[in-house]
Amino acid sequence: MAAPQPRLELSAHGPMVPAPFEVISKRQDTDDVWTLELAACSGEPFAFEPGQFTMLAAGGGGEVPISICGDPDEPERLLHTIRAVGMATQAICDADVGQILSVRGPFGRPWPIDAAEGADVLIAAGGIGLPPLRGAILRMLAPRERYGRLTLLYGGRGPEELLFTDELAGWSERGFEVRVTVDVASPKWIGHVGVITRLIRPARLDPGALVSMACGPEVMMRFLVAGLRGSGVRPDHLYVSMERNMQCAIGHCGHCQLGPTLVCRDGPVYRWSEIEPWLAIREL
Repeated sequence: MAAPQPRLELSAHGPMVPAPFEVISKRQDTDDVWTLELAACSGEPFAFEPGQFTMLAAGGGGEVPISICGDPDEPERLLHTIRAVGMATQAICDADVGQILSVRGPFGRPWPIDAAEGADVLIAAGGIGLPPLRGAILRMLAPRERYGRLTLLYGGRGPEELLFTDELAGWSERGFEVRVTVDVASPKWIGHVGVITRLIRPARLDPGALVSMACGPEVMMRFLVAGLRGSGVRPDHLYVSMERNMQCAIGHCGHCQLGPTLVCRDGPVYRWSEIEPWLAIREL
C-alpha cells in the first residue's frame, strides 16, 4: 500500500496568492464604467498608497491591473472604478453585490504625496485617468495645510463621460481649484470645451513652485507635459502614471517592459525625466 502523500498547504499570503474580496456595493458611473466597493473576506484592512494598483479578477475571466481609487485612510474599503473594455473587465463590472472577486496587491510605486509637501500641486486627469488620482486628492485634503495651491484639471470626451461629478464640488469647497473641460459639449453643458491643455494658462500656475501629477491617455500627458515645461516647470517635478500590459505585477514576466524599466515594479508612477527618452522611441 502506497504511503499517503503529504497535504499541500497553500500560503495565505504572498504577491502571487490572490485573496477573496466580497463586492459590498456597486455603482454605474457611465454607460461602460462601474465603481465597485470591496471588503476582504478575512476582515483585515487592505493598506495601500495613492496611485497603487491591484490585480483583480472575477470568476474565470482572467486578471487585470486596476488602480485603487479609494481613500488610503479608509483601508477597510477597497474601491475600484473600472471601464468594461474586454472579457476580464466586463466580468468584473458584471459582478453582483455579494459576489467574491480575487485580489492581489497592492503593487506599484505611488504618487509622491509626501515629497510634494509645501509645494503647489497640479492634478491633471483625462477620462478614466481620474480614479488613479482620487486617492491622492483625498490625501492632500487631509490636512489641506500641508500643501500650497491645489489645482485639478479634468477633461472628458463629453459631459456624460465625466466621473465623480458629485465629488468635484466638494473638492472645490475643501481647497482644490477645480477646472473641467469636455471635447464635445452637450446642449446643456455650460463649462469649458476643448482639450485639457487649454486649461493651463487660465489656471495661472506658478512654474517655480509647481509639482504636477497626471494620468490619462498618453497623448494627453505628452501635450500636458510639453505645455508645463514650456512655461518653466522642472521635468523632475512632473509625474505621470503609465499603463502597460501588466500580467504578473511583480516584475517577472516582462510584459510591461518600457525601455529598461518594468511598469509594474518601477511604476506605474514615474518622473517624466525617467521615461521621456523611452517614450520618444516609436512602438517601444
